[in-house]
Amino acid sequence: MVALVILIGASFQKILDKPVLYIIGDSTVQNGSGKGSDSLWGWGSFMNLFLDTTKIEIQNHAKGGRSSRTFVTEGRWDSIMKTIKKGDYVLMQFGHNDGGELADTLRARGTIKGIGEESKDIYNPIRKVNETVYTYGYYIRKYANEAKSKGAIPIIVSPVPRNKFNEKSKIEKDQYGIWASEVAQQTGAYFLDLNTMVIEKYEKMGAEDVKKFFPKDHTHTNEAGAVVNAELVAKGIRDLKKCGLKNYLKESKK
Repeated sequence: MVALVILIGASFQKILDKPVLYIIGDSTVQNGSGKGSDSLWGWGSFMNLFLDTTKIEIQNHAKGGRSSRTFVTEGRWDSIMKTIKKGDYVLMQFGHNDGGELADTLRARGTIKGIGEESKDIYNPIRKVNETVYTYGYYIRKYANEAKSKGAIPIIVSPVPRNKFNEKSKIEKDQYGIWASEVAQQTGAYFLDLNTMVIEKYEKMGAEDVKKFFPKDHTHTNEAGAVVNAELVAKGIRDLKKCGLKNYLKESKK
């Protein structure tokens, strides 16, 4: 009986010790649900297809419409900081909504461009409070450094590209992806260049085939597009040198 109790206790402790993968970002990472080709999805919703959830828990905290700034000001990051622990991982992807206005009456979600220490004091008409707004790089540094302070492992992800082919059938790299890379270097966080990986995939497929992934606009993918992006995230994780998250990937079928 005692041995059984010890065995059950050990098994329970093993469950408690299971690391957590926290995913944070915007609608390209998590975007509703539903069925049909017109339903919009983000890649974070399909990471369970590529990670062994018996060994690692996946928590997708991404939320549509959020920028690197508003994910902080709404308290979403603080809630994660209350539970994140040593050995956990954070996949972070922001940028699509950071280019907006700092203090407009519609969303007030923009950040100052760049990765410097600049700041601007504003009155936020949405939250109805005075607020100091910082650069995109400031907020990404905050996520990476605070995750590391808890013993967690941050992985900065460059934003998935929009479906915007030019006349040469090419897609330009995202400036926020460049800034994300620079912040990863600053903080010592891992960097997953999803922007480049997806661009290469899309250009190889061609504009007509890629169009099938975007039923409503040039930013938000359907389920098929989100799965393709999730698969590339998994590939990026597998290619990260010395990153323990690769140990939780399912065996590749290829």
